Amino acid sequence: MSDKAPERLDRRDFMIASIATVGASAALAVSTRAANAQDAAAPAASPGSGTVYTGEVIQGKQVVSTLDVNDLEPGKKHFLYFQGVEMPTGQHWYVSVTVAKGAKPGKRVVLTSGVHGDEMSSIHTVQTVMNQLDPAAMSGTVTAVTDISRPALESMQRRWPNSGRGVDLIDMNREWPGNENGFTAPSRHAGLLFNRLLRPNADFAIDFHTGTTGFEVAAFNIAEMDVPEIKAMADLYPVGQIFNNPTYPSVLHNAFIAAGIPSFCPEIGAARHLDLEMISLFVEGTMNVLKHHGIVAGPMGRTGKDVTVFVGNSAFPILATQGGIVEHLVKLNDKVEAGQKVAIQRNSFGEVVAEYTSGVAGEVTGQRSDVMSEPGNPLAFILFNRAAPDSAEVYPE
Repeated sequence: MSDKAPERLDRRDFMIASIATVGASAALAVSTRAANAQDAAAPAASPGSGTVYTGEVIQGKQVVSTLDVNDLEPGKKHFLYFQGVEMPTGQHWYVSVTVAKGAKPGKRVVLTSGVHGDEMSSIHTVQTVMNQLDPAAMSGTVTAVTDISRPALESMQRRWPNSGRGVDLIDMNREWPGNENGFTAPSRHAGLLFNRLLRPNADFAIDFHTGTTGFEVAAFNIAEMDVPEIKAMADLYPVGQIFNNPTYPSVLHNAFIAAGIPSFCPEIGAARHLDLEMISLFVEGTMNVLKHHGIVAGPMGRTGKDVTVFVGNSAFPILATQGGIVEHLVKLNDKVEAGQKVAIQRNSFGEVVAEYTSGVAGEVTGQRSDVMSEPGNPLAFILFNRAAPDSAEVYPE
């Protein structure tokens, strides 16, 4: 394949395009306001002004439409459902919320997972952290949301199956901070969660992910390392790679950053199964972060200082040019040189139809796990350092 990377979307161009789109949407919204039922239902009061209980109880857990953790009793765990966007039937998608409210005041952290519906290790990581917390011995509050994209999770698929104009699969991690009066259910769902649950209860936030179905990734953090508060947290994880890049502006951790809340994104292996060994690394790192902020006490576990961490600011994609069976010649975290052969591909007769090389020197950070591939599929990403990196680019989330 060619060593030339595909064109990448510059973050400034993205924002310009977004502003133009928002402007057009605003004009359309003016003409359709009378028909917009949720527009009329939007509350006039600030959504972060206090907890609002809907009066519903689901499986013994109260339902809220707005949460202020300051309202909750200290020194205990609270289990709630958050009322998200409506389904086509008029019922709601309910999101699971666990709050560990410390006996003493302190910082507030939000841990999120399930933005993509096939990312099981991210959910298990957050659940494991919450199960280790003792609110009676804590200072501050930890709020965990483990199933943000509920309809995607129900079928364990990456994208939200939106039914606005026929079934359309929408990537929830391109919707943040959302819009409570947006033109799709995922946009409204993101707006409700961000405005009424996530942002009001966070002094810092961590959004956990994995690779996607058919594509696994190494244990790494996506973090803007030039932001001191973010770097301090990312360095506390005993993982081998850090992707120092702002990535897309519309992902959840960037929405937090835009709201003035330090945030980053751990990536935990492959989708659709639990990688317990890798999960343990991120549990250890997350507990380190909570200790760093004084939320829990105790000695630090292993950090980035205890492992060899490779920090890169760009991800070089290797794309399939043929259809056929792919055989990788390198593994995740392997170091590669420019021009090194990293994969071959065979047709149904076993004949080699393509050989793939890396165009850069770096480390393997993601690989296609599905053996069959058609042209255009990413086969691997190589984490490397670009002299003048793009401000936003593709990456193996």
